Amino acid sequence: MRRSLFGRVWPNATAVVLFVFFVFPVYWMVTTAFKPDLDIISKTPVFIPVHGTFAHFRAAVHAAGFWTLVRNSFTVTVSAVLLSLVVALLAAFAVARMRFRGRKVFILVIMMAQMAPWEVMTISVYMIVRDQNQLDSLLPLTLFYMMMVLPFTVWTLRGFVAAVPKELEESALVDGCTRFQAFVRIVFPLLAPGLMATSLFGFITAWNEFPLVLILNKNSAQTLPLWLTQFQTNFGDDWGATMAASTLFTLPVIIVFLFLQRRAVGGLTAGAVKG
Repeated sequence: MRRSLFGRVWPNATAVVLFVFFVFPVYWMVTTAFKPDLDIISKTPVFIPVHGTFAHFRAAVHAAGFWTLVRNSFTVTVSAVLLSLVVALLAAFAVARMRFRGRKVFILVIMMAQMAPWEVMTISVYMIVRDQNQLDSLLPLTLFYMMMVLPFTVWTLRGFVAAVPKELEESALVDGCTRFQAFVRIVFPLLAPGLMATSLFGFITAWNEFPLVLILNKNSAQTLPLWLTQFQTNFGDDWGATMAASTLFTLPVIIVFLFLQRRAVGGLTAGAVKG
């Protein structure tokens, strides 16, 4: 009985410790956003703000160019995700359904691209964009963000396409559908979990990206990750406004995750084992 009790207790205890470890920074960020300045700089930590304030959120929202940066971030992120889904869907269908020379090499290159650290390529990316006179433009960010999430999207959707029985497409072809119509009417609806999972991954990746926008966009074409670094005064960092800005920056990711989490979690698991 002692061994069985220990076997039940230690996994739950480990889960609680990990939960506190990962959630506490988020809790501290949110509570700091509501604390008055005296509580923030106090030597005694204030874990629960008694006298909350929205002044830091007002300072963040009224920062110069806030709504322009919000528009830029959503434009770049949503465009990159949609483009990657279109390209990856076609590539995943070709890899899963068709047999062609170099297919295995293509899959290997996709895996290598997924493991490549984009930070080491920032200098070459900057030179390419500079030579094309596209600095301070949203188009290069959109294209490079699409390329960042494309390998994972192709790899995940490939598993879902391979899991759809070919007989369904063949039946549609027999009934008079073209290859494209069979894909749209039969295969595409069955890929919803994979599309949800890859959309969530792509949204988080593009929304949080910092190094590329730091070197490519300096003026009105900035995005929200750069905005978080601007809350400084002549006397140091404005931590209250910074934490309020960080909370606002996190909200879209949380909303997207809550909307997609049921299908996304199942999609990530299924896409990892199918095909």
